Amino acid sequence: MYDKHITHYQTAAFYTLGCKLNFAETSTIGKELAAHGIRKAGAGEEADICVINTCSVTEWADKKSRQLIRRTRTRHPNALIIVTGCYAQLQPESVQQIEGVGLVLGHAQKSGIINHLNNFVSPQITISPADEIEAFFPSCSASDRTRHFLKVQDGCDYHCTYCTVPLARGRSRNGSIADLVDQAEKVAEEGGKEIVLTGVNTGDFGKNTQESFLDLLHALDQVKGIARYRISSIEPNLITNEIIEFVASGTRFAPHFHIPLQSGSDNILRLMHRRYDTTLFRHKIEKIKTLLPNAFIGVDVIVGTRGETDEFYETGFQFIQSLPISQLHVFTYSERPNTQALNIYPVVSPKIKQQRSKLLLKLSDRKWLEFYESQIGKAEQVLFEHSRKGKNMVGFTANYIKTEAFYNPAMINRMTDVRLTGWNTEKNALTASFIN
Repeated sequence: MYDKHITHYQTAAFYTLGCKLNFAETSTIGKELAAHGIRKAGAGEEADICVINTCSVTEWADKKSRQLIRRTRTRHPNALIIVTGCYAQLQPESVQQIEGVGLVLGHAQKSGIINHLNNFVSPQITISPADEIEAFFPSCSASDRTRHFLKVQDGCDYHCTYCTVPLARGRSRNGSIADLVDQAEKVAEEGGKEIVLTGVNTGDFGKNTQESFLDLLHALDQVKGIARYRISSIEPNLITNEIIEFVASGTRFAPHFHIPLQSGSDNILRLMHRRYDTTLFRHKIEKIKTLLPNAFIGVDVIVGTRGETDEFYETGFQFIQSLPISQLHVFTYSERPNTQALNIYPVVSPKIKQQRSKLLLKLSDRKWLEFYESQIGKAEQVLFEHSRKGKNMVGFTANYIKTEAFYNPAMINRMTDVRLTGWNTEKNALTASFIN
């Protein structure tokens, strides 16, 4: 039984699983608590409040969420445990049954967490149905990293057969361009140099404000002090030629794209209810590479979905292999409750899923190595981060090459001209020399 008033809480700990959107939202919750005098707990310090922002994109994500809740209770035995995020939204009763959970909040309740604390007297669930969520919860992360993650959109009106995100996040909605520009200006005032635009379906921006994603890019491009923007995952049918051309025409939007393919088989794409085919996808990739030959292109792929026959898998593999992309993000299909995919047959066995996943991961490794090799010798600008690795500091080029150089505190959070000279010891990043 909890009976604390808000004034009795002094410290908070934060734990986040899943997408960058979750990290941005956790950061905003932290800011709200800090504004009411609740500071972030230090390392090893027992917190009064623990906020756990969960994920539910796969069965494994559900399991990790449950494990994190239990570990948090062990580390902070006297804390009020608050669980939010997609797992909390989709399975609130299951979350509440985990020992030690005090408050379960849905996505709509992330905003105004202080009100929930003030009114909280016993373990409870406060969840608004996803299809009733209309408000946009503005968020921007402000972690120790040089990069900031700005939430520009939330929810999804697509209904892919394998996905529970619309059930968890609700309808597509977004902030206004004016509000988002204001947040970007605040990042610049705080010394932030790079902003990553995040959302559930980022390219769908503007539905409820009668604006467009391209309009947003133009407006953000005018914000002084931000050296670089990145566009996070954007659907193939929503990354227009105009967006690609805009990125190619300037210097502030990075030549770095993350585009979900999900399958290289048109048959599987139809079963998934995706809104494009492989012809359109190839066109987008080739358009990017024509205008931005050094662009980094990451691609999401789901392997082992229901209906993925040997023939469909092989067709998809050959298509992906033929694309001039830089890396694959491979996800093994996980059955989700209340999805249309459960009505699709045949079912792929776990063993075959594992085999197919390994092959795609090997393909990804080859493409990643080839891309990095192609960049050795090039002059680039790197934004070095606060984190360091032994005697080296780490940063990223505009086209997302992880880069190491000898630690120099004067170079942290500055756009620095370097030449990429070769592989580091672990061969997971390129080394760099400074260009005077």
